[in-house]
Amino acid sequence: MEIKTIAHEFSICKVADLSGVDLEAEFCFLEKTDQERSLVCMTEHVPMNTIEREDGWKAFRIQGVLDFSLVGVLSRISTLLADNQIAIFAISTFNTDYFLTKTENFSKAITLLEQAGYQIR
Repeated sequence: MEIKTIAHEFSICKVADLSGVDLEAEFCFLEKTDQERSLVCMTEHVPMNTIEREDGWKAFRIQGVLDFSLVGVLSRISTLLADNQIAIFAISTFNTDYFLTKTENFSKAITLLEQAGYQIR
């Protein structure tokens, strides 16, 4: 399986509303529930109406389109990283899965994935 690193810094935010969110930004992950509106975006695109934010994240994704019948993709990666004390923030889209780690753990995470047989791009 191929992993693509993403060369941007990310922030995870709670926003008051969606009015300040740049939906045309290269990366913009929105989640809305009955309790909150969460946004993951490049740090340079954090909106002014952010209530809370956590900066200092780097990301990688599973390259290509993952079939919905695949089992354990998220589990294998999250277990490998958890076993090495690396916390993740995972996002699934229609096509693939994205993983964020704190910037200080990113290089170690990528090295562990490479040692586990993942191809890094």
